[in-house]
Amino acid sequence: MRVGYVRVSSADQHTVRQLDGIEADRLFVDKASGKDSDRPKHDELLGFVRDGDTALVHSMDRLARNLDDLRRLTRTLTGKGARIEFVKESLTFTGEDSPMATLLLSVMGAFAEFERALILERQREGITAAKQRGAYTGRNPALTPTQARELVERATAGARKSDLAREFGISRETVHSYLWTAAAGATV
Repeated sequence: MRVGYVRVSSADQHTVRQLDGIEADRLFVDKASGKDSDRPKHDELLGFVRDGDTALVHSMDRLARNLDDLRRLTRTLTGKGARIEFVKESLTFTGEDSPMATLLLSVMGAFAEFERALILERQREGITAAKQRGAYTGRNPALTPTQARELVERATAGARKSDLAREFGISRETVHSYLWTAAAGATV
């Protein structure tokens, strides 16, 4: 079976160009950052692939953003007897790879990881420059000041953070961020 895996970093990005014109019997599509290991369709793909299947991926950076993950995922898929084809790089791995194939996987994976680091560095530099010009104020707060105070009061009174997150429509990490800000004595 030919199984495709497509990943874009955010929900508003389009998946059309990946694997366009390539026939697949089943397609797994994730809308999550490559740096996240929590990608539901990625996990589903790993559980689905069987001996003799071919996993099709547009490019190495769609499967993983760091070399360690790329190697691990390639070994996992080929260990199940599947082939993995990276369309953009025109590379196929079967688990019985030559030293040259192993080298190419490592070099191309290292370039994908390096590219990710460059993107983050340029992003940080751009944000710093925009802040200096006064053009960047950061993300809008998730909660109004009134909501933030209510959240902190209720958390202090013993409300479960997961319940608060659900009720306020924010992540648990954002709940903790508001609580840390309040604990540090800053205004929420």
